[in-house]
Amino acid sequence: MAEGERQSPPDSSEENPPATQNFLIPKKEIHTVPDMGKWKRSQAYADYIGFILTLNEGVKGKKLTFEYKVSEAIEKLVALLNTLDRWIDETPPVDQPSRFGNKAYRTWYAKLDLEAENLVATVVPTHLAAAVPEVAVYLKESVGNSTRIDYGTGHEAAFAAFLCCLCKIGVLRVDDQIAIVFKVFNRYLEVMRKLQKTYRMEPAGSQGVWGLDDFQFLPFIWGSSQLIDHPQLEPRHFVDEKAVNENHKDYMFLECILFITEMKTGPFAEHSNQLWNISAVPSWSKVNQGLIRMYKAECLEKFPVIQHFKFGSLLPIHPVTSG
Repeated sequence: MAEGERQSPPDSSEENPPATQNFLIPKKEIHTVPDMGKWKRSQAYADYIGFILTLNEGVKGKKLTFEYKVSEAIEKLVALLNTLDRWIDETPPVDQPSRFGNKAYRTWYAKLDLEAENLVATVVPTHLAAAVPEVAVYLKESVGNSTRIDYGTGHEAAFAAFLCCLCKIGVLRVDDQIAIVFKVFNRYLEVMRKLQKTYRMEPAGSQGVWGLDDFQFLPFIWGSSQLIDHPQLEPRHFVDEKAVNENHKDYMFLECILFITEMKTGPFAEHSNQLWNISAVPSWSKVNQGLIRMYKAECLEKFPVIQHFKFGSLLPIHPVTSG
């Protein structure tokens, strides 16, 4: 996350430093397994993981119902996500022989593909209009794949990258941190769950029972941070139906568990073995640290996920520059 760029007043229409940079349409740079070294040394990787960890710290010990500042940019992002939600209602699933991967998703996606830049332009002030085509690519990458009709952690990462880019150009600021997770990312999750349910999307590269979750990862990281030092709820409680039902509106982690139990049948230990194992960890801070390590190893360091990641001027492939 760039630091100096967030300081100008929100309504300033002078040339902010980022407005003078040459924005680029992001493109894939990781074509073979040996290219993964470039990714791990890149400015993009450092900024992306820094962004995830900053937000992890920001939501520590806080409920979703906690009072926090909601800026105009946050409201506009929620409105953008509401539009995507409305388009799902306007694009019902079609009758087809195959149960999974409803082709109506492609109609929904085509609308986003067409409108993405206009949507992003509603969030980005006019003096930063040059950034819109670059930032909009990450939005388009964040909702699943229209060929395979699947969704996975790489798409989730593209949404986090989208938010990271908005921070880098100064649209989102330091004091938006809590709202980025609780208001924007949480709304994104709701829309993604609706997409997954409505169009019966396949999990992208799912490890099945050995994966953490078929679709998401970040809400488990941030959700476990929310629960650090909770006076009553311990990791063992998230496999308890009563504890989940009573607390899911306050905690992202429990909301994820609720969604899994709605979507899957059979004993929890069988359909979600990794999560079942995590419930035996003694403290939420240990869960949180373990999930961050797992995220790096299972998502950010996996070629099948990162080969789809795109790099531009805001999340560049060049090695980290010190200074």
